[in-house]
Amino acid sequence: MLVKEKLLEFMHEKAYNPMLKKELMDIFEIDRKQNRLFSSLLNDMVEEGLIIKTRKKRYGVPERMGLVVGRLQMNQKGYGFVVPDKPGITDVFIPANLINGAMNNDKVVARKDTVYRDFCKKTEGEIIRILERANPEVIGVYENNRNFGFVIPDDPKIVTDIFIPKEEMGEVKEGDKVVCEIIKWPDARRNPEGKIIEIIGHRDDVGVDILSIMRKYNLTVDFPKKVEAEIKNISDEVSEKEKANRKDLRDMTTITIDGADAKDLDDAVSIEKLSNGNFKLGVHIADVTHYVREGTALDKEALERGTSVYLVDRVVPMLPRKLSNGICSLNPKVDRLTLSVFMEINKKGEVINHEIAESVINVKERMIYEDISDILEKDDQNLKDKYSHLLNEFKMMEELCLILKKHRENRGAIDFDFPETKVILDKDGKPVDIIKYERRIANRIIEEFMLICNETIAEHFYWQDVPFVYRVHEDPSLEKLEEFNEFIYNFGYHLKGLNTGIHPKALQDLLEKVKGAKEERLINTLMLRSLKKARYADKGLGHFGLAAEHYCHFTAPIRRYPDLEIHRIIKEAINGKLDNERISRLREIVPGVAEQSSIRERVADEAERETTDLKKVEYMADRIGEEYEGIISGLTSFGIFVELDNTIEGLIPLSYLYDDYYIYDSERHILTGEMRKKTYRIGDAIKVKVNRVNIAQKEIDFMI
Repeated sequence: MLVKEKLLEFMHEKAYNPMLKKELMDIFEIDRKQNRLFSSLLNDMVEEGLIIKTRKKRYGVPERMGLVVGRLQMNQKGYGFVVPDKPGITDVFIPANLINGAMNNDKVVARKDTVYRDFCKKTEGEIIRILERANPEVIGVYENNRNFGFVIPDDPKIVTDIFIPKEEMGEVKEGDKVVCEIIKWPDARRNPEGKIIEIIGHRDDVGVDILSIMRKYNLTVDFPKKVEAEIKNISDEVSEKEKANRKDLRDMTTITIDGADAKDLDDAVSIEKLSNGNFKLGVHIADVTHYVREGTALDKEALERGTSVYLVDRVVPMLPRKLSNGICSLNPKVDRLTLSVFMEINKKGEVINHEIAESVINVKERMIYEDISDILEKDDQNLKDKYSHLLNEFKMMEELCLILKKHRENRGAIDFDFPETKVILDKDGKPVDIIKYERRIANRIIEEFMLICNETIAEHFYWQDVPFVYRVHEDPSLEKLEEFNEFIYNFGYHLKGLNTGIHPKALQDLLEKVKGAKEERLINTLMLRSLKKARYADKGLGHFGLAAEHYCHFTAPIRRYPDLEIHRIIKEAINGKLDNERISRLREIVPGVAEQSSIRERVADEAERETTDLKKVEYMADRIGEEYEGIISGLTSFGIFVELDNTIEGLIPLSYLYDDYYIYDSERHILTGEMRKKTYRIGDAIKVKVNRVNIAQKEIDFMI
């Protein structure tokens, strides 16, 4: 056991009292010659928040000293919560007057106090130390004063303006969207001070809104010169030499099925029925690792990016377009290098045999979801005539899709069916329509085929016992599920088997029961929040949501780095290159790949959501006074959340309800008028008018 771990174990013992450095050195028999090294170790542990150094220079763990280490999550009203690093510890509420110069997402130490308010015992606290600053740069709008300026942050959770001295203004003008670097951090009585380091453009200029979000998340479409130099000599066509020693599948009927505007085509599929009645499904994935070699500038940049980011008006690719839209993309009627997985699947949806091979394919048709769905769901005659040579394959795909879906449902996989939003923009980036994007049969076909392929690959390599990147979704915490169970009790539901260890089947059963009910959307949303987030890991910990013992991401190496890393391992395995030295090296590489991929996935999700939310608000800003039908999606003590059919959500503040004084019952989730007893419940249909829109705060106010 390392000294660090021994120290932590020792300090967590009940009998331990905070000690001086000298006392710890005596107990652990640390030589005086190692004094400097030991001091450095203690300092590192203090900076990480693992231990605390008191004013009297004694060391102890925060939990034993009434302290909490975590990230500060601010509210735009000025107060915040410290979310502890360690699971199982309750969040600590921090009043605005006790933030003490900390900013949103800073890593902090808070002192806990138990206070009595409104006849309730509550945990509140005060920030006593800032361990790590999270906002060295802030993006916002510059406002001028005679002798100085201010930057008003775009992020509403950064609740203080940034003071800009005259000498730090540069060429900035009133209303410019800027990046400012913090040069003096705030304290309890003073705003932060900054200097302008970049002018993105005027806030009213076309495209500046999205560029600001990209800058916030450090997203760039351009690649470093080193990367551009490396890819310069990559051919736009596959050579005969590259096709050698591969399984030649060019005569096979392979097709791609994607969205109409997709340009990076990762996957193609093929299907046939065997004489025994089983299906032979082929999933053919672009062989990206043939072009992205380990350790190159291109590979390092791809890992740094981790994933392609699909913003509302553009794609920030993981790989340069020469690869992502060119030689790697499975475009029709051209030869492409692939990694193919053939699976024999019986009528129960079980994979009874599989084969993995390096291959070369030539896609016969580039299909889109809408066309296949119209053929299978609407029997569209024009499309049937156009694709008459593929109708048999489409029917087989639908049949196999339903078998696989049934198989997953039988074992308890949870299928959340949240509507996706599609934002239609004009040439200037202005939103002209917001529509609900449906998952139709063609989407489900590809979804099921990729799921079974990913599962097959993960299981194969789990039993090979080699380093691998898994997609894991751990079992939910009992505490979260008990809270969720208490909530759904108000609607007459309960979770089965909560005391004996929850199975995903119990959650799936609940989703079936609420289907079509008023409260369906709410229960779906709260159930999802009760579950842990899926992530990448170097250990196969299973996937709760899919009710799968082993799962990975293999099918999208153009746009996800974990898939690319997996391809590398697979190719080395099937070519006999995984010797002990290579396995040892992979054991060093894989945990870092998993962690970086998880971090970048979260960044991509946040950036994508922020650009979509921005365009939703912009869309409604032109529709003030218009009326819409909606559904009550949430109730709080300050108002009613309403979701429109196009997925846009807004708030009816309680102050807009003029007919009565309304009281919110948090246990029954009902808003009731004190005099007339009129009630509002989640799921109720309601007609609203757009009353106010604040684009900067991304807020939409409705009124009844």
